[in-house]
Order: sequence, then C-alpha cells, then structure tokens
Amino acid sequence: MSKFRFLCFLCLLGNSVFFLSAQIVDYNTPALLVPYTVTAPEIVSRSAALIDAETGTALYVKNPDDIISPASLTKLMTMHLVMQEVAAGRASLDEIVPIGRESWAQSQPPRSSLMFLAPGQFVSLREIMLGMAVSSGNDAAVAAALRLAPTVGDFAAAMTLEARRMGLSKTRFVEPSGISEENMTTAAEFTAFCLEYLRLHPESLAEYHSVPEFAYPKAVNMAEAFRDNPRTIVQPNRNALLKTFSGVDGLKTGYIDEAGYNIALTAEREGTRFIAVILGAPARPGGDRIRDEDGARLLSWAFSTFKTVRPAIGYIEPARLWKGKADYAELKPAWTTNFTAPADRAHSLRLSTEIADPLIAPLPADYPVGHLVISDRRGELCRVPLLTAGACEKGNVFKRLWHSIWLLFRKP
Repeated sequence: MSKFRFLCFLCLLGNSVFFLSAQIVDYNTPALLVPYTVTAPEIVSRSAALIDAETGTALYVKNPDDIISPASLTKLMTMHLVMQEVAAGRASLDEIVPIGRESWAQSQPPRSSLMFLAPGQFVSLREIMLGMAVSSGNDAAVAAALRLAPTVGDFAAAMTLEARRMGLSKTRFVEPSGISEENMTTAAEFTAFCLEYLRLHPESLAEYHSVPEFAYPKAVNMAEAFRDNPRTIVQPNRNALLKTFSGVDGLKTGYIDEAGYNIALTAEREGTRFIAVILGAPARPGGDRIRDEDGARLLSWAFSTFKTVRPAIGYIEPARLWKGKADYAELKPAWTTNFTAPADRAHSLRLSTEIADPLIAPLPADYPVGHLVISDRRGELCRVPLLTAGACEKGNVFKRLWHSIWLLFRKP
C-alpha cells in the first residue's frame, strides 16, 4: 500500500462517523438487576466483563479496568480494519494478497500460531481473514496489516487511532497479531469494542468466527510446480466452546505468557445474545481449560438469569396539548424500548405513559414530555423518555386566551 493511500486511510479513521463514542458501555448495572448479579459464579481468571449484546447492559464484572495484554484478541481489531476497507470499496475479499518475507510463516516469532503463509503462494484476503479467525495465524495478521499500510508499525498506529476514536482510552497496539506484551487493553474496553464489532460486522460470526476448521495451503494456493503436493494443514478453530457450549458462535481466543489465556466470547439463545471478555486465566498447563470453564460458567449463569426483552409498543396515544394550533401532540420513544430483564420477569408486560401536565405549546420537536413505563405485576421494569414527534406550534391569540382561562379553573 502506498504512503498516500495509507494517509487517506488514516484520514478516514479520524473523520468518519462512529457510534461507539456515544455508546460506551455503562458498567453500573441497573438497580433492577443488581439483586440478580449476586448469584454470579466465581471465576478463576483475573479479569472479566459480560454484557447483553443488544442493550449493552453490564451484568458481570471482575477487575474490569485491569490493564492486560489482549494476546490474539488483537486480531479482532486487525480484522475490523480490514472489513472497514472492504466496506469502503478500497479492498476486496477476493483479491490476491502478496506474501513477502515479513509475512512469511518462518519470519514470525518463536511459538507463533500460524496460517503457514510463504512467498509465492496465491492467497486471497478472505483466506487471510480465515487464517486470523480460525487458525489465529500471526503471519496472516502481518499480511493483512501490510495490505492496508506501508509498514506493520504504521498499521499498529492506525489500530490505536481506531481504539481512541471508539473512546477506548486504555487500549493500545504495537503490532497486529497480539504476540507482543506491549499491546494493552482492559476487559471493560475490549467488551465495548466487541459490542461495536458485532454491530458493524454481524456477518463475521458465520463467515469467520464460527467456522470449525481451516485448511491451508490448498493446491490452488501453490505455484504450479507444487500443486501435486501442497502439504495442506487442517487446523481446528481454537475456540473450543464452539463445540461444547450451545449457542457460542464467536469470537476469539488468545495466549501469551505475559497475559495468560484470554477469550472474547459471544453466544445467542432464544433471541438473547451475550458478550463476555475473559482475560488472564493462569499461564500454565490447563490454563486454557480454566479459561473455557470460566466462560461457560458465566454464560450459563447469564442465560438462566437474564433475557433481552423487546416490547411490542405499537401506537402511543397522543398527549393533550394546551394553547397549541393542534389539540394533541404526537409522541415517540427517545430510543429503542428493548431492555434487559430478569428472566423470571420477561413476560406479561404492561405499558403505560406518564405525561407532563399541563403540556403547553409551543414545543420543539424531540422535546421530552414524559415517559413510557414498562412493568409487570411486580412493578416497574423499565422507563423510556417520550419526546414530541414534531414541533407543536402555538395557537392563535383567542385559543391561547381561552385555554389560559380554562387552565385557571381546571382541576389538577
């Protein structure tokens, strides 16, 4: 990639609209759910966070702000930047990526996980993405970085810039694979990143992260002289929970000695999806099993305790408007009415409205006038601000005078 094109890429990162900065996860669990969080299981790993993937509601934390190397979870940011470039039309998943000495498998640090890239191979960007997601290939991450940037260092700078643009102040990267202990994040910040990653790239679960195995190189990847014996290596997805925990379909595992065993998990059952990030399972034999057990334990607890609720709102009765050109103000919710509820309170919902009284024109559009209250027989579950759906203009002088007199004698 030319330096000019890379500078354009950096400008895009700095100027494009991004939603996470306004949606950083609030790790203060709603009061309604706090009593349920005390039933959370104990885990061995050093740090963790778990949220509802639709509402962003925090349900579990353990040392969420401890700064820990993400290890190969780093590759999720590398994949994110590649998918941004593909979406912008500046890269194609079907293009052939040159493999030079720097992205050669033999050039990677000792004990690297590898896709087994080599110079002279014909490998598509799609295969590079699978090599990162399934095989966790450090060589694949370097190849992806050099497709988008002049140097690995330049790409790492772009990764950190993207983290800052997302509002992730503690997350930084020095290389794209996760092999360096100088890459840093926290469970809280990386969970927030995963939330936006899934919002932007929902197709990545089926296309990359839940793929059970990846075979490379195949005959088509080799020069003609080597196609009769490509020495294909089949590697299983390193996320063992894909097979052992119902509903898991992503995202990524990681390990380096300095961090221990890490995992970014997501699972969906019956319309509820959770995201969990677990960092710092013990860096010893069996640490990967401890990490997976921690993940399974947290997800099992979450699915048995919480549920994403999507109330059918339908038509909201207009509010009585005084001194206005119209007699009623049309209303709308300020944001989605979906919320996280205790699993035993996710049914038989009731909807009601609380409106400021009296409501007097003029009022601008999107003006807060009350709340939509969602409850069950045990009490309130959620409330969402109600806004004016459009501007409410004031009525003529005679109507305003008549309504003023009416309001003087109106019973409260």
